[in-house]
Amino acid sequence: MTVTHHLRVHRSDEHLPREGQLAWRIAEIAADPVGVDDDVTEMIINRVIDNAAVAAASLRRAPVSAARQQALDHAVSVGGSGATVFGCALERRTSPEWAAWANGVAVRELDYHDTFLAADYSHPGDNIPPILAVAQHVGVDGAALVRGLATGYEIQIDLVRAICLHKHKIDHVAHLGPSAAAGIGTLLGLPVETIYQAVGQALHTTTATRQSRKGEISTWKAHAPAFAGKMAIEAVDRAMRGETSPSPIYEGEDGVIAWMLDGPDASYEVPLPAEGESKRGILDSYTKEHSAEYQAQAWIDLARKLHGEAAFDPADVASIVLHTSHHTHYVIGSGANDPQKYDPTASRETLDHSIPYIFAVALQDGGWHHVDSYTPERAGREDTVALWHKITTAEDAEWTRRYHSEDPNEKAFGGRVVVTLNDGTVIEDEIAVADAHPLGARPFARADYVAKFRLLAEPVLSPEEIDRFLALAERLPELSVDEVRQLSIVALLGVLATAPAPKGLF
Repeated sequence: MTVTHHLRVHRSDEHLPREGQLAWRIAEIAADPVGVDDDVTEMIINRVIDNAAVAAASLRRAPVSAARQQALDHAVSVGGSGATVFGCALERRTSPEWAAWANGVAVRELDYHDTFLAADYSHPGDNIPPILAVAQHVGVDGAALVRGLATGYEIQIDLVRAICLHKHKIDHVAHLGPSAAAGIGTLLGLPVETIYQAVGQALHTTTATRQSRKGEISTWKAHAPAFAGKMAIEAVDRAMRGETSPSPIYEGEDGVIAWMLDGPDASYEVPLPAEGESKRGILDSYTKEHSAEYQAQAWIDLARKLHGEAAFDPADVASIVLHTSHHTHYVIGSGANDPQKYDPTASRETLDHSIPYIFAVALQDGGWHHVDSYTPERAGREDTVALWHKITTAEDAEWTRRYHSEDPNEKAFGGRVVVTLNDGTVIEDEIAVADAHPLGARPFARADYVAKFRLLAEPVLSPEEIDRFLALAERLPELSVDEVRQLSIVALLGVLATAPAPKGLF
């Protein structure tokens, strides 16, 4: 049975025992030797495949190449065997924190993997690179890796259910540092005390502002979760050496809640698994069929449907209004008041966070492509710009309520579109969840994850390599230590040579 942890700020003269702190409760959950349910294991396999798919698709992109070059410029640390780097030969390894960095950027670059949205945002698949890197470095089997990943997903999703970061313009990776540290703690079988210190350090070092997702969005958007994973590994290393962290990190009068979130009078109710309860959080998350911000997924599907019903020539369209949730309106909609969201010369990262752009292209093309839909030529097409500038968003109280609903059967990430034509014709339609969502028209299953991997990997991996990786991933809980160390993707000869190879300090 889920247990609710009451979280509030404590003055320094109010002694809060460790046992009453959220970081300690997280550590207790991580140290709980409870098994992993079969359906959770199956979903973990799906997400390992999903992460590798989107990493493969991004191997030649500049931010990924830069992170990979940084990682490869660092030798394997002396305490283990090192970890693999996506795209590189299996024997080409680096220190685990740098492998987590490179692989984390590759996974996050295209904004194309799994998501969980509640009080805050998250991409819980960001837990996989740091936990896998440590698993390869220290030498654990697939069963231990599955346990670690189940914890990483559980803790991040539980934090996201209860604690809003974005309201205070704190980036959502502040929930990732603690979850990755907890997952590594489970993986290694560390004691509660050690995990507690690691969680505190990981949180302390991964709080940053949301400017990385505002205005002209930079390449740091992909680096932010990779940095959190890297910091989590380093925090675990320090904690294992006996080093301590700021405490109480969440509840202290100068802590995260008091000064970065809702202030000294704040309180939260954080749902956590009870002792001995299975970690099932991953089952409440969902992946992406389209390479775009998750809150755009349903809108792409609705545009794909409408594409077959009318021409939507911009000369005939007076306005298109997307009535949607507060989050969608203010983060990726016209409510953000970011002129860059209507700029055809904006970066890919910015276009990815512009629902007016995304809806215009999907409406014209009847679909979405992870490369073609973002090219400068596509963004600058005259008829697209004309239609794009007629699209706005509006907050709708009912869609905001459904966005925040705790009932999974009514929780929604879409909205209602109203197209007004110049002749007075009005076209209306709505969608609640993406087609690939568990409650959508075509929920993603194993075959869909495999198909996504094959589609994205085909240009950069050989058919034999694709089959090799899938065969390993689908046997994840049975893998030996050596097989876990092979759980990576190796690019075709010459692929990485076509990527930029920037030089830096290292």
